[in-house]
Amino acid sequence: RCMAISVAVFVGKAKELIPQIAEAASKLKVGPGSAEGVDVGPLISKQAQDRVTSLIQSGVDEGAELLLDGRNPSVPAGCENGYFVGPTIFSNVKPGM
Repeated sequence: RCMAISVAVFVGKAKELIPQIAEAASKLKVGPGSAEGVDVGPLISKQAQDRVTSLIQSGVDEGAELLLDGRNPSVPAGCENGYFVGPTIFSNVKPGM
């Protein structure tokens, strides 16, 4: 079970932090969970990866602003066939998306 924070809602002046959070998230290292220095490990299956990437695309299609796209992240050599999705951050998400 993923223990990542999946949703954060920023209101008022807190919205000004979103670009800083996207910048920090872009520096997280994606790779095998057993590797030293890795911040974001793989998903459990190809189906899980496909679901996450389809949800990202759905957000784009519905008009949310994609600040950080975690699809096709850079991973260590030999891990290219893993089920990886990197940090992803949207802005301007509306209710019902």
